[in-house]
Amino acid sequence: MSDCCSTSGARKTTPGKHACPTNGVEYKEVSLKTVLHHIINPWNRVVKDQAYYFCDDPECDVVYFGEDNSVIQKSEIRTLIGVKENAPHALLCYCFGVTKAEAAANPMAKDFVLQKTKAGLCSCETSNPSGRCCLKDFPKKI
Repeated sequence: MSDCCSTSGARKTTPGKHACPTNGVEYKEVSLKTVLHHIINPWNRVVKDQAYYFCDDPECDVVYFGEDNSVIQKSEIRTLIGVKENAPHALLCYCFGVTKAEAAANPMAKDFVLQKTKAGLCSCETSNPSGRCCLKDFPKKI
């Protein structure tokens, strides 16, 4: 019996960073798994098995781009990208649903996320469009 969730074969190594074809800034790689969890109707798209990168520039409409310079824009993503939006209802923490407004108004929100992350109860790789932990995106304590 085969394991439907296992990966077969090794992917070629790719650079950990690549320049966004729109703004020219280098960004870190994000997993294909993350991209597939965030794009609208992935079953209706051709998503190549290649390296993808996450652009966090608020001024750039690109969210993901491939090593072949293909782009996936904000309009093709299921949710607002918190680091790209000024809206108070934009999420900072996708694992636990903490918005920018909630994080600014209640420091307990960050403490909660920190505790749950330390306990291994987060799902950053798939939940967060960046594929990384959100804790650095929270407002700094004064």
